[in-house]
Amino acid sequence: MKWQGRRKSENLDDRRGMSSGGKTIVGGGIIGIIILLLNVFGGENAQMLTPVLEQINQGQGAPTEQRDLTAKELEEQDFVNALLVDNEDVWTKIFQENNLTYKKPKLVLFEGAVETACGNATSDSGPFYCPGDQKVYMDLAFFEELKTRFGAQGGDFATAYVIAHEIGHHVQTLLGTSDKMRQLQQGKTKAEANKLSVALELQADFYAGIWTHYNQKMNNILEEGDIDEALSAAQAVGDDAIQAKIQGHIVPESFTHGTSAQRKYWFMKGYKTGDITQGNTFAEIK
Repeated sequence: MKWQGRRKSENLDDRRGMSSGGKTIVGGGIIGIIILLLNVFGGENAQMLTPVLEQINQGQGAPTEQRDLTAKELEEQDFVNALLVDNEDVWTKIFQENNLTYKKPKLVLFEGAVETACGNATSDSGPFYCPGDQKVYMDLAFFEELKTRFGAQGGDFATAYVIAHEIGHHVQTLLGTSDKMRQLQQGKTKAEANKLSVALELQADFYAGIWTHYNQKMNNILEEGDIDEALSAAQAVGDDAIQAKIQGHIVPESFTHGTSAQRKYWFMKGYKTGDITQGNTFAEIK
């Protein structure tokens, strides 16, 4: 991906190098696996999991200390900044085209643990968006696990896809889609509520494709293999792929994010059409 030369965003909050103060979630073991399974590309699950997360908080962290970021971390910061800037520019343009005003989210880079308006979380949660404070939270160590544990191809555009997906959840918050989904979930069975969650997640994948389409037209960002990297990441984080990897069998009624095939389909639909009106995933999820 071509990303050098972007302006600096005021909305990147890099907390790496700081020790975590306050309460933290117990990570690892079965709790970490459950959170990862439910909350990869967290979206609305970050808010839905808050009561559970709060119940397993333990202790107080050490007083905040800070170290200098390494050269590699500074390069990662520049790269994430570029992705954030491109999302800001693309969604500002799309909202303006539809006579709307885009409110830019903040993106928080952390390591280990983080406190959010949706509760406290560890790196086991995977990247997630918190509607309570309208921030995306991400530990970049996730992408190494995506390759080594879940078999994704890796590459810079896998990171681009994940960030665009999470900012897609911010778009849903601004448009009121997330609130409507939660209202629709009330009174539904668990399986019915899960289908609505799947629709929300697939729409975020569609928005990631929309972002890719617009960003290519605006900045000519794509290099050979970039789309394959995004599709490999989408394949790795499908509910069916994760369940098969972790528990050895698949339970479709428990899906909350969609199958690998669905995630790839909706990303590509957004990328190929560039038409935000074609992303009604709720109409197509039965």
